[in-house]
Amino acid sequence: MGVDGRLRAIVELSQAMAAAPTAIESWRAAAEGAREALGGSFAALSVWERELGRLRVLVNTGERAEGEEEFPEDETYPVHRFPEIAEFPHGRRAAGGGPKAWVETAEGEPGRRHERAAALRGRGRGCCVVAPIVLNGRAWGELYVARPPGEPVFGPDDADFAAVVASVVAAGVAQTERLEEVRRLAFTDPLTGLANRRAVDARLDEAVGRHREDGAVVSLVVCDLNGLKRVNDTLGHAVGDRLLERFGTVLSVCGAKLPGALAARLGGDEFCLVAVGPTADEVIAVADELCARAAELNPGEGVACGIASTGDPIGEVRTARRLFRLADAAQYRAKGARSRGPVVAGRDGTVLALADTPPEGPDRRRFRDRPPG
Repeated sequence: MGVDGRLRAIVELSQAMAAAPTAIESWRAAAEGAREALGGSFAALSVWERELGRLRVLVNTGERAEGEEEFPEDETYPVHRFPEIAEFPHGRRAAGGGPKAWVETAEGEPGRRHERAAALRGRGRGCCVVAPIVLNGRAWGELYVARPPGEPVFGPDDADFAAVVASVVAAGVAQTERLEEVRRLAFTDPLTGLANRRAVDARLDEAVGRHREDGAVVSLVVCDLNGLKRVNDTLGHAVGDRLLERFGTVLSVCGAKLPGALAARLGGDEFCLVAVGPTADEVIAVADELCARAAELNPGEGVACGIASTGDPIGEVRTARRLFRLADAAQYRAKGARSRGPVVAGRDGTVLALADTPPEGPDRRRFRDRPPG
């Protein structure tokens, strides 16, 4: 396709998205327009659900493989298996550039991760070009266009054009997103894109109710990002905000290893994970990785992490408030001990007593209760 053809394809894609009466139709117009513009046989549009740590496929168009649906209900991929979407935009921003696309082949390349190569082979495709969709400087999702074996492999010019297509798709998505903004913001932290405290309260109430009915294991990981005040005071709040965003990304990626876990920012420098189903040991393993990865963030100072899980001997848990107090006490213990890993209620002999001891003096932490309203 020549320059004129590509320009015409971009205009048609933009017009199709603008004319779509629903979000679903807009997604289909985006994927189908991208497929045609890039000369692919298949295209998909996915959104990064940060609070769940996963890429969720919104639409598949073109020649679908067996089992692929046009509008799948539950086609998702843990973001830690495809880390480019989480890491790439940050790297480009740090380097002073905009988001770019990249090409993958079914053969893969030495030294690279092979998840996409394996996925291409499994679905009988030869190559693909992947472009991050970026809204307001943050990765929203990705655009994926593939060709079958035997067709020309996408080249650098195709990758550059895919980045342009993705920017047009991003503009169309932004228009659709505005219609959903009020509902989304009610349960989303605007800085990190994670869930907010209101969403956590709703999830924990539901989870504790399920625990009381059928014994499902409910775990709460509470994190306090160390050094944020120092960063704000010495380097400025803009740098502090970037640190919060980066830790939010790490939390989302690590949380993806616990199926269905909710990643949230409670406010300020406090974050949490809510998991229902995984064992306490599985949650602790993820929290260990979270602490290790947080320690690598610069200019941060790591994270203080506390865990409370009904899979451990913590006594009866009848309310979300009780689980919060235990996780909060464990986090307080981790911070005081400058622990490099998580402190776990029920496995640290002082946490249960700490959670149940009334506050004393101005320096004693008041373990959180649900805010009114």
